[in-house]
Amino acid sequence: MDDYQKEVADLEAQVERLVEGEGDAKTIAELSMQLEILKAIYTRVGDLYKRGLKDEGLRYGLRIQGYGDWTIDNVYAFVYERSVELEPRAHGAFVGGIKGADFALMLNP
Repeated sequence: MDDYQKEVADLEAQVERLVEGEGDAKTIAELSMQLEILKAIYTRVGDLYKRGLKDEGLRYGLRIQGYGDWTIDNVYAFVYERSVELEPRAHGAFVGGIKGADFALMLNP
């Protein structure tokens, strides 16, 4: 299990404990939204990383944008920062924006 999977698993466990313990509904909702955002980002990171293993253009794009070599951590930094830069919207639209964003296109020089 990598660090990203562990982060998601830890947050899932925290939400489950709060739900089972009938914790604060607002806290549960906030953590659930964080979890949904993290899952969307991690899915996109994994997809982009795998694609870049076969595409020198993507690897080059990451380097020239200052993120360094094609590593999962560097791809994560890129996707995370670009996700934060997406136009602010309601939670559902924000997660949809992450899922629908063409991060590979953003890497093209």
